[in-house]
Amino acid sequence: MNPQAKLVFVTSLLMGTTITISSNHWIMAWTGLEINTLAILPLISKSHHPRAIEAATKYFLVQATASTLVLFSSMTNAWYTGQWDITQLTHPTSSLILTAAISMKLGLAPFHFWFPEVLQGSPLTTGLLLSTAMKFPPITLLYMTSQSLNPALLTTLALLSVALGGWMGLNQTQTRKIMAFSSIAHLGWMTIILTYYPKLTLLSFYLYAMMTATVFLTLNSMKVLKLSTLMTAWTKAPSLSTILLLTLLSLAGLPPMTGFLPKWLIIQELTKQDMAPAAMIISLLSLLGLFFYLRLAYCATITLPPHTTNHMKQWHIDKPINSSIAVLATLSIMLLPVSPMLATIV
Repeated sequence: MNPQAKLVFVTSLLMGTTITISSNHWIMAWTGLEINTLAILPLISKSHHPRAIEAATKYFLVQATASTLVLFSSMTNAWYTGQWDITQLTHPTSSLILTAAISMKLGLAPFHFWFPEVLQGSPLTTGLLLSTAMKFPPITLLYMTSQSLNPALLTTLALLSVALGGWMGLNQTQTRKIMAFSSIAHLGWMTIILTYYPKLTLLSFYLYAMMTATVFLTLNSMKVLKLSTLMTAWTKAPSLSTILLLTLLSLAGLPPMTGFLPKWLIIQELTKQDMAPAAMIISLLSLLGLFFYLRLAYCATITLPPHTTNHMKQWHIDKPINSSIAVLATLSIMLLPVSPMLATIV
């Protein structure tokens, strides 16, 4: 892709995100979401492969539908209350429509079907943007309207997302699809706590974005798109494979790592809100996700390729680790000791 064109699209993405997260008026928020959608489409379809074109088409149709619902929700609320302010979304029907629209934009179950297909058709760098940066504006809208949303509905969507994200990721062999189902499951964790402790949703999103960025950048550096390629990666890039192993364990939420922090705080807050059954169910469902993270980690570091291979042997050259990967990996693995400080900031 032409560097000037790429610069225009990335700048538009930043501008669209900034407009949405800093707006008070629904029309401005909607405008920012539309700019984001239009800016990411060329980045999805830049390879001109039929699957990439299909992914861009699916993404456009889903996002256009969701944007229409956002506009419809805000207009309904303005009709009944005379308010266009985002924080004044008080009408129950508008809240219901908005929840459906944002769920569709984020890829929350049961509106998740487009996300794995779109991620599979996109390059890894675009997949990283779709999994992190493109989720930020809708999550800020949820954050601003959290006091008006229906807690029972959000809890149901969250449990469904964690269940489907874990269950459907079990049998995947493509790394991008596994990361898509991982994203759906993590969104469930963010959604379940939204009405009770909205700042915890944002903290959870920031840590998820950091860990996902590390995984995507590492996979991109190793040029890994499927598990069979990952199995031969250890001999070529042992240091990157080690980083991938530790980050995946962090993403799974195992205790010594950073990923345990949001889950720990969310379970603690749910218990305080007399939602111990929901906390227990979501914790058990996250074990499904743990299985496919361990599978990825096993393929990355423990399996070695058979000695009687038919493919051409490659030189054993350990690829240099990018400084951004090094910084992100350190934060993704070792942030748990400073959790009391993070908790006070939140």
